[in-house]
Amino acid sequence: MNYRHSFHAGNSADVVKHSLLIALVRALQLKQSALTLIDTHAGCGLYDLDSDDAQRTGESTQGVLRAFAHPDPLLNDYCAAVRAVNVGAEPHLYPGSPQILAQLLRPQDFLILNEKHPEDVYTLRGVMRGTSAAVHQRDAYELWLAMLPPRTPRGVVVVDPPYEQLDERARITATLAAAHRKWAHGVTVIWYPLKDRTTHWRWKEQLRKLGIPKLLWVEHWLYDSDQAGIYNGAGLFIVNPPYAFTRALPPLLEALRAALVPEGHEGEVTSDWLGD
Repeated sequence: MNYRHSFHAGNSADVVKHSLLIALVRALQLKQSALTLIDTHAGCGLYDLDSDDAQRTGESTQGVLRAFAHPDPLLNDYCAAVRAVNVGAEPHLYPGSPQILAQLLRPQDFLILNEKHPEDVYTLRGVMRGTSAAVHQRDAYELWLAMLPPRTPRGVVVVDPPYEQLDERARITATLAAAHRKWAHGVTVIWYPLKDRTTHWRWKEQLRKLGIPKLLWVEHWLYDSDQAGIYNGAGLFIVNPPYAFTRALPPLLEALRAALVPEGHEGEVTSDWLGD
């Protein structure tokens, strides 16, 4: 499945991913010790919702625009992160994970970004100019392992590939296993698109066999049953989520479900521990 960010910026998957990423980092920042935030597939960092790519899909109308219209205050932090890169009431630009992570940095924190695509990394360096972020151009899975353990006591690795390669899930599984051996207490966030439940169930079983003790999954299924051949939603695997995050998760997931549910469907945003 090819998932290029420029076509899907601000869609429902971004709303869920970035809402949870903000909540996760904020929960970790309840402690004063420094964090290193690592984004292995950083993309461009900022996306034009009026561009030809974004307008071709129009997915932001079912994502960020729904979040902006929803009154639940649990979405305020997410909406504030989007407003920070915009002027006016409606968003015309969408911040990728690099921009959102940069907004969350405290003086003691560090941000490491990686993007392999030459055009995207050129854009990313321009977008992140003036921030403290370090930008690399390397194979994402090599960088993931090379940066572990980070120099700070704690950290988060965000893995958000476009799933262009047929072996993407296999590389994630193998690299996660190696990363966990190097940095067992670290927090890792892995984003994935959902097409059909059977294929995803098989991948879950492969990850379950890794035996990682604290591996949470969060899944947002847009439709009540699989819609053949199309994008059905997205999810996150989160290794070692902090207690403050998991405690606050249920009402946030319900707010996201209510904001993003398509007409005629109930929608579903659920979470559980892998292995339970």
